[in-house]
Amino acid sequence: MTYFRAVDPFPLESADHTKLHEFYSHLASGRLVTTRCLDCRTTAWPPRGFCGECTSDRFEWVDLPGEGTIHAFTVQETGLPAGFDGRRVFAIVKVDVHRVFAVLVDADPLQLRIGQRVRLAPLRVADDPKGNARWLPAFTPT
Repeated sequence: MTYFRAVDPFPLESADHTKLHEFYSHLASGRLVTTRCLDCRTTAWPPRGFCGECTSDRFEWVDLPGEGTIHAFTVQETGLPAGFDGRRVFAIVKVDVHRVFAVLVDADPLQLRIGQRVRLAPLRVADDPKGNARWLPAFTPT
């Protein structure tokens, strides 16, 4: 069965549409990064094109650790979009001082616990309309 996409369900991630496009290229290479303000040195999650503290739009990309701990999680068993198999586990993962909302892959919900260590495992999602690969932050239990 073939499914057709009426609209692009994912954020516009290309350099044509956002100055934060580098986040996705870093993620594709297995690195979780975020922005740090060049003026006040505040890091933000999710990455931002301007600083929420001082409103500067000058930033640099900095690496976050590739591991974190589960802060909270939930399991979606019904209402999955077409093409998704089984249950989906969504989690808030504490990475450094930030909390990242992500999918947990290769995770048995019955074996998960708050405080459990997880490592970055970027998830490839549907390609963009031009056929370029796209990625979302995802983690797997260690």
